[in-house]
Amino acid sequence: MGAPPSTRDHLLAVGLERLRSTGYTATGVKEVLDLAKVPKGSFYHYFPSKEEFAVEVFHLYAKGEAERSERVLGDRKVAPLKRLRRYFEELISVFGQRGEISGCLMGNLSLEVADHSPRLRSELKGVFAVWQKSVADVLREAAERGDLAKATDPDALAGFLLNSYEGSLIRMKAEKSDRPLENFLHFAFDVLLKK
Repeated sequence: MGAPPSTRDHLLAVGLERLRSTGYTATGVKEVLDLAKVPKGSFYHYFPSKEEFAVEVFHLYAKGEAERSERVLGDRKVAPLKRLRRYFEELISVFGQRGEISGCLMGNLSLEVADHSPRLRSELKGVFAVWQKSVADVLREAAERGDLAKATDPDALAGFLLNSYEGSLIRMKAEKSDRPLENFLHFAFDVLLKK
């Protein structure tokens, strides 16, 4: 059995849960401390501000999503477009309407704070770029195998797919339905990426 998480790690885990469920603005430092059962001084020992705390929580989230991406998209035993579809299907099962907490933290933070926090905007931009590259790499592999036209621009197409997925998540929240995500999967994989 492993050692219990450090106070810092515990605060980050509680913060991730709260940011995902209530958003940045509605998540207060006192609320996180109360839920974590940690004294106020401990928070400021590890994090100089709520914004820096949110940056660290976002890093934790991004690390988990990078691991998911590597696990699914990096499985070269599966054809590239098939694993890309599996990847988006898994994301939808986790972040869709029926998921534990619907919506993607990256999209939610982008809508809520990107205009007001240059620090968080920079973090979001960087993680979106890494995410887009991982999808583009799979699309590039598909083009090299002949599963996509050689003239395909993998980087632009990856950006389009991620933008479409994130937009579908926003519409899903507005409609309280997975239908926008189902439309995304259909048009992305049965129309746009169909050989």
